[in-house]
Amino acid sequence: MTTVNPATDNGNTTGSASIGDWLGLIRFSHTIFALPFAILAAFLAWSTPLSSADPATPAVRVTDIIGVLLCMVFARSAAMAFNRLVDHRIDAENPRTATRHLPAGVLSRRGVLMFTIACSVGFVASTLLFFPNRMPLYGSIPVLAFLHGYSLAKRFTASAHLWLGVALSLSPICVWVAIRGDAMSWEYISIPLLLAGAIAFWVAGFDILYACQDADFDRGAGLHSVPSRFGIAGALRIAAGMHVVMLGFLVALVLSGSPAGLGWIFAVAVALTAALVLIQHWLVRPDDLSRVNAAFFHTNAVISVLLLVAGTADCLAG
Repeated sequence: MTTVNPATDNGNTTGSASIGDWLGLIRFSHTIFALPFAILAAFLAWSTPLSSADPATPAVRVTDIIGVLLCMVFARSAAMAFNRLVDHRIDAENPRTATRHLPAGVLSRRGVLMFTIACSVGFVASTLLFFPNRMPLYGSIPVLAFLHGYSLAKRFTASAHLWLGVALSLSPICVWVAIRGDAMSWEYISIPLLLAGAIAFWVAGFDILYACQDADFDRGAGLHSVPSRFGIAGALRIAAGMHVVMLGFLVALVLSGSPAGLGWIFAVAVALTAALVLIQHWLVRPDDLSRVNAAFFHTNAVISVLLLVAGTADCLAG
């Protein structure tokens, strides 16, 4: 492996990059945070009546299923690759991230740029699977622009964590619109909006926890983050507050999700989620950040899968 100084790398790095390297670039394993909520939103969209006057539900189409999966994979891959591309110099200066693929020279900037473009085109093209519903196609470019915008946000605002949360929270709204299409009634729009709100504050909260590792570096590099601005102790309190809001959205979803079939199974999952959030905040303390990765990956993976399984079970049983 050739180590490349990103200050002088002209993008011509070559080598025998493997599929594993590309999957590592986009942290493919972290797809488990976002994809379950898109799948849950699909089940909610399929199981909710078109309106109180029309008990019919949207048809389950194979093309819609494939479209949801492809759009999620392409959109997330494009956003992650773009993040690594625009942050390659910052990553090289941060000891925690200096071994990432671009600073280490495992992948070239040109290669990552082409990968980003290919995934972006793939995302837009995948929206054609929802035809004759054209709304996903019309919204694809604005959504993609917002996703890419997150990577630049920390250069000018400490609200970058919430930007990331909102970016991921777009998935249930987009899935709802894509599946229900032109026949979509606004009567039940609160269902995907409440799920989106929960995702936004959940992601923002755990991103703040994760960013505590870089508080000193961000402050010295002039980057904006909640930990660098408010200190680690203050950041942990803000993250906890965001997770309280997240739980509030989930409770509201339980109370208003009966048209989609949500019931006691999902309610139990929300209660368990509250317990997992408490564990997450117990693991991360101002004087001990050694368990941030355990709190970030393991706990959040369990939460996303738990809510997916419980919500899907309720929808299918309803």
